[in-house]
Amino acid sequence: MEIYVPDIYQKDIYEIKYDVLTSRGIKCLIFDLDNTLVPIKDTLPTDKTKELFKELKSKGFKIYIASNSIKPRVKPFHEELNVEYIFNAKKPKTNRVNELIEKSKFGLDEIAIIGDSMIDDVVCGNTIGITTVLVDQISKLEFPLARIRRFKEKRIQKKLRDKDLFTKGRYYE
Repeated sequence: MEIYVPDIYQKDIYEIKYDVLTSRGIKCLIFDLDNTLVPIKDTLPTDKTKELFKELKSKGFKIYIASNSIKPRVKPFHEELNVEYIFNAKKPKTNRVNELIEKSKFGLDEIAIIGDSMIDDVVCGNTIGITTVLVDQISKLEFPLARIRRFKEKRIQKKLRDKDLFTKGRYYE
């Protein structure tokens, strides 16, 4: 069950204490797209997200987007946020994210993955051995496959809560 437990859990990407990540040696951030950066209906990043990415880059972070979505969905965010990306990442499988990590030239202890899904983002990151940051999903609107995974995730969260390993809404860093 520990494979589902994130290292850090925050309400959203704006509540993450990025200075804490820096103090842990994190230099590279891999963000999920849908329901992490924006709701699935949004086709471009918000001004608030653009400002956050600008600030993170000024602090020295290298930023990537790793999305399970298709290229036409992800590419506009790459262009607007000026970050590298992978599409069709197939998380929780690790192959595509590992390719990104190899390309990044950072060590595993220097990378954090940030996403809204225990099953996709946290399992992927924990399997690889990088820092995992879970945020609450932005919107209840989901792609069909994500709805199925979200149902499974709720059952997993109940088991984790019963074992006092994770409680939704109890944020920590």
